[in-house]
Amino acid sequence: MMEESESRKQTLVSSLESAGIWIPDNVTSIGDLSPETFVSICAQCVNLIDQTASLPTTLPDAAIDKLKMCADMGLAIKRLGFIGDMSYIKLLYPSEDDVHKLTRFLVERLTESTRPVEIAEVKDVNARGKTKEDGSNIGGRLDLNHQREKLEDPSLHNAVPEAEEIPFNGLSRQNLGKAKLPAFFYGELFDEEGKSGRDLFGNEETAAAGDDKDVQKAISNKEQPSMVIIEKEELRNEEKALTEEVTAKTSELQHLEGELELLKAAAEMAFGDQNSIDFCFEQLKEQVDAKRCNITELKSQWDAFRMPLEDKKRNLEESLYANIPDSQEKLQKLRELEHEKQLVLSEITKREEEHSKLSADLEKQPKLPSRTSYIERIKEITKSSQKQDADIKRILKETRELQLESNSIQDRLHRTYAVLDEIVCREAKRDPVVRKAYRLLTSLHDCFGQISEKILTTDRISREMTELEKKLAAMASRSLNVDKLQADLDAIVKENECLELRLAENP
Repeated sequence: MMEESESRKQTLVSSLESAGIWIPDNVTSIGDLSPETFVSICAQCVNLIDQTASLPTTLPDAAIDKLKMCADMGLAIKRLGFIGDMSYIKLLYPSEDDVHKLTRFLVERLTESTRPVEIAEVKDVNARGKTKEDGSNIGGRLDLNHQREKLEDPSLHNAVPEAEEIPFNGLSRQNLGKAKLPAFFYGELFDEEGKSGRDLFGNEETAAAGDDKDVQKAISNKEQPSMVIIEKEELRNEEKALTEEVTAKTSELQHLEGELELLKAAAEMAFGDQNSIDFCFEQLKEQVDAKRCNITELKSQWDAFRMPLEDKKRNLEESLYANIPDSQEKLQKLRELEHEKQLVLSEITKREEEHSKLSADLEKQPKLPSRTSYIERIKEITKSSQKQDADIKRILKETRELQLESNSIQDRLHRTYAVLDEIVCREAKRDPVVRKAYRLLTSLHDCFGQISEKILTTDRISREMTELEKKLAAMASRSLNVDKLQADLDAIVKENECLELRLAENP
């Protein structure tokens, strides 16, 4: 029972800390709270629950101000729905029972006031997971296909002035050979596609050379026959398919190598007797941290490499759609969408950091008993209370039966004594021996009456003693410090004297 009580006290302290209440480091349970710390915690809780309240979180120096502050705090706590006495004595000179009862009430109100926020946080976490799941591949593929689809909008193509009335079907390499476009437009498109290829393969020099080569080929393709163009397109498609296949095989090989490393590590942990489970766990944790740092470094490198490419792409788009108002509007909307996407990604990253931090704090929290143990404990208490109720009903029934039996015996005795008294009194007038017996009977009846009264008085006194002992134990549990009370009283007297002197000086 003592361990359970101590765990409940520690649970209350941890609940207050999780709600944002400041608690000193030397306080680990409710029993360690001093009156000053207890008043500070109550003020913080009231201010957090009732946004309109502005109670000070520290006790003032003047005794009168202390009493006034505690009285105001008591009224604020009563307004929150606290049932029971809530005077300044409960705050300045609290007992352990008072501290536990009031702290539990404040924790319940804090939980009720913060419940909608927690639900919203859970919804944000779910939305974050969905956003992360949908948007994780977008950043990996650089969103090139999405940009091409935006540029392939038919409304944009209809607004582009062309040399001949030939429909513009897209910006892919297959369509560039078929469409008759101006030379500068044709070259810029190949230059942009070359930049995209540089993004995909990471070889800057090769991409630059490929850009120049593609531009020259694009200029010369206008004069070549259509069959040669078709053959080159087929070769280019085959080359692209082979490159994609090589990339897929490479990624698959890397994945298999990673799985092999994991299997090796698992085999070492399973068959290695010299390493304990904690050591293996720490090693895995170090590897995860190293991978996380590596990912962060790669991300920073990619950001540094991506920014100039995006600037160049933005400049090309502005020069391309400079004379097309509709295209400029759509381009502006596209940039706004990209900006919103960046904001969402940054919010996702922020939420992930908060989630990891909260997970680490949760792991550091002391392990509390499970909910099942609390439920079993509640069931045991319910069963014991039901058993006690049955015992109380049985005792009350027996007491009632004994009371009825006692009343019937007393009535029978009174009737017997009245009949006997009448008979003996009548015979005592004629016989001196009977008169003497009557006197003995009267004295015996008086003695039994006194004994009965003494028994009833003794029973009443014992009940009163029990009640006084309970009150004495409650007073002792309050841990009232007489010296502290006397010091506060002296301080109040001195403050009153000072106020009287000021009033006398300033009539």
